[in-house]
Amino acid sequence: MDFEDPEQLSLEGTLILAAPSLRDPGFSRSVLLLTNHKHDDGAMGFILNKPMGKKVSDLIEVDSMRELGELPVFLGGPVSPDQLTFAALTWQAQGEELLFDTHLSSDEALHRLREGFQVRAFVGYSGWAEGQLESELQQRSWITRKPVPGVASSDSDEQLWEELLSSMGPYYRLLASTPERPELN
Repeated sequence: MDFEDPEQLSLEGTLILAAPSLRDPGFSRSVLLLTNHKHDDGAMGFILNKPMGKKVSDLIEVDSMRELGELPVFLGGPVSPDQLTFAALTWQAQGEELLFDTHLSSDEALHRLREGFQVRAFVGYSGWAEGQLESELQQRSWITRKPVPGVASSDSDEQLWEELLSSMGPYYRLLASTPERPELN
């Protein structure tokens, strides 16, 4: 992608996959959904494939909203790691896009869950200042990809990165097979 004119490109609703060359251990093999991308205000999103091994009920009291208590919690990113955020995700087959609504209250999250949406709980989020994401994309730290139906699933795990990358063609299949720490081979 050409990022010469950032006013022409919004990646909101796009997935970005951490390139193997990205050395930030917090984003290693991450798949992020960009939920906001405004060129004069930066970007934000959530990591979709870093389950924390906890449920919402492990972090907060959910007496009247017991269903939310069973949701797995994902690491959304390094910004505001003391905040729990709910997001509703659904795949729209007609437009072939992943629809999302973020920063839901507990009541809103419970309502969406009961309506059949995939509801995710995230601790923290990922954020970029104005121009920062574009710079990282020019440095090839991230690989952009259109969402596919399976990414809304609540059982996404570390394998999602490899699966998505491998499905993009032979070059990306090779990247996906790169050892996480090649210096140890």
